Amino acid sequence: MAMPAERKLPISRAACCGLFALWFLSSGAQMTRAEDVAISSAVVLQAKYADLGKQLESNAFGKPLVMESSDAGGTLRGSVYAALGHPFATFKEGLKQPDHWCEILILHLNTKYCRATALDGQTVLQVNIGRKSDQPVEKSSRVDFAFRVVDATQSRLAVVLDADKGPFNTRNYRIVLEAVPVGNGQTFMHLAYSYAYGAAAKIGLMAYLSTAGSRKVGFTVTGRRNNGEIAYVDGLRGLIERNTMRYFLAIEAWLGALSVPPQGRLEKRLADWYAAAERYPRQLHEIEREDYLDMKRREYQRQQSPL
Repeated sequence: MAMPAERKLPISRAACCGLFALWFLSSGAQMTRAEDVAISSAVVLQAKYADLGKQLESNAFGKPLVMESSDAGGTLRGSVYAALGHPFATFKEGLKQPDHWCEILILHLNTKYCRATALDGQTVLQVNIGRKSDQPVEKSSRVDFAFRVVDATQSRLAVVLDADKGPFNTRNYRIVLEAVPVGNGQTFMHLAYSYAYGAAAKIGLMAYLSTAGSRKVGFTVTGRRNNGEIAYVDGLRGLIERNTMRYFLAIEAWLGALSVPPQGRLEKRLADWYAAAERYPRQLHEIEREDYLDMKRREYQRQQSPL
């Protein structure tokens, strides 16, 4: 992958304001539940933004984005930190709505269905996970995410999605989105995606990685091969990095589609997500454009009604 020329980040860090609670520490510490974190930890994200300054300005992604990942203690974690050219008010109003999250999640290749519903007094996203290609929804796996808006103020957005069980004996799924305004109409966001796996799940994951996923890599550069080519992280960390990036690109595509009238937003989201993923073909290419568009149009229409 060619390295882009250095870019200047069009964001004023001096304009950063407000407090923001951080649940997933960039040092790789265990994620804690949002309600257990004191407001004083809000300074951590602001410090992270300042800390990542040079990496946000110049990196292999061609945009102000930094990725981190870990595989420790039977838990895979991926994080994306990014500066987005969308006002925080727009970001907050859009991303605090559970229905909008289903419009985001369906862009991911593996999401076959998503619908927000009320269950036992809480908001739940009923998500079906399946193959990257077309698949009947009844042959996919259902994952129920408890959806919580922890905070949505003028200086802070915090959304948490939790699921106890996932496909193939995986468990403790968590998606954490947090964001803060950083001046000049910009938003700094952190997306964290994690899940736990036991012995049985690891066998299944490793079987995939040794067959269909044997050539798959992530984004973290680990060195160079003997022939001089860049070497990327692979295995389970490569897996979590690819999917974390796909979710981030879905958020980015959803926000970008707000610039067109409502009747044109679905097509723009689909086209933009695919184009963004294809910027990283080594990691993310899976399906041809027309196949993706046709599949996702059908899946989007399907999720307008309860199963």
